[in-house]
Amino acid sequence: MASLPVVNQPSRHSAALLQHLARRMSVAGEAVLAPLGLRPRQLIALTVLRDAGGMTQAGLSKTLQMDRTNLVGLLNELEGDGYVARTRSAEDRRRHVVSLTASGREKLAQAEIALGVAEDDVLVGLTREERETLHTLLSRAMAAHTGAPCPPDGAC
Repeated sequence: MASLPVVNQPSRHSAALLQHLARRMSVAGEAVLAPLGLRPRQLIALTVLRDAGGMTQAGLSKTLQMDRTNLVGLLNELEGDGYVARTRSAEDRRRHVVSLTASGREKLAQAEIALGVAEDDVLVGLTREERETLHTLLSRAMAAHTGAPCPPDGAC
């Protein structure tokens, strides 16, 4: 029987823990978003638009890694609820720019408060400082993976 190659890896891995914690966070998040009439994909789109200050539909499709046809459906929902507005680009009339409305900002603020409560429940075993450290480490890992710059809050 051939022996397995020696691999220089830590004895403990985080993948399973991260997946389990992400699932708990997802379930808790969905539970607090539902009464607000939001689904996770809508929340993500609103957050991206807020952070970017608006963007083209093509840019949003790329950022969300969402097929353009599916994105149109999502934007139709958000626009129907009054959370986003689509306007023609002044630079290129063929493009639509999507931006958050005042109602969208308000709904996003409500969602973030509710998600804060859910996060407190899921991360109850961590101190405030440990949560900050976790956020910093996860932000840095995501930035390295996506090639995106670190967030403006300096979490990297």
